[in-house]
Amino acid sequence: MKIIDRETGKRILQPEEKLKSSEVKKELLKREAEKGLEETEHSPMEPPQAYNQPGKLKVSFDDMEKPLKEFVSEHKEVIEQVELFEKALVQFKANGYKVDRKINEVFGNFFKYFDEHILPHNAKEEKTLFPVLNKKLLEAGEHSTGETPVTAIDVMEDDHVKFIQLGALIFNFFGIATRIQDAASRIFILDTAYENARELIELLKLHIYREDYTLFPLAQKYLSKEEFKQLEKEMNIH
Repeated sequence: MKIIDRETGKRILQPEEKLKSSEVKKELLKREAEKGLEETEHSPMEPPQAYNQPGKLKVSFDDMEKPLKEFVSEHKEVIEQVELFEKALVQFKANGYKVDRKINEVFGNFFKYFDEHILPHNAKEEKTLFPVLNKKLLEAGEHSTGETPVTAIDVMEDDHVKFIQLGALIFNFFGIATRIQDAASRIFILDTAYENARELIELLKLHIYREDYTLFPLAQKYLSKEEFKQLEKEMNIH
């Protein structure tokens, strides 16, 4: 799947193509080794102490353009929901994979929020910010040096696809487990669902960190006032 046309910067959708996440990461790591990251505070691939000490944004929230402020504000809400889900998930395992009323409520709320807010948020990024920023990054040389240029947008798109895959997998595993009579098989399925849910949680956290501390500052740096005004129109920001 490719969401951005590398030559025009416009969003496209080709479901028959597969994202090659390992190749994307390999290309970005190669870029880090060859070019270095002197001009950036953190690596897009491996930001240091991503969750414990996020440090300061290179661009403060107050100085951000409206479209970026909207994305950051939505990220804060996402993190709140993710943390509620994470706490319930930990309690779920501690209970021996037994669901009580509170855990069931949190799980239900999270999957509803995932479908109604997280996925639409990602689609909005892909439709508005990603095309214009990808074009700017290519023009500025902010990409890998391999045969096929890779930008930070490729990594973010790859994450978006993983969210869909993991979300569907977790939801289906939980549903299947309720219909399994054999205790050992049920526990195995629930344990698999739990591990995938943990992976989704960590990926969401790291993805948001990468966007807030690397991608959005790059957008603030390379996009013009006119381009941000166009994003405001596309995002219906008043």
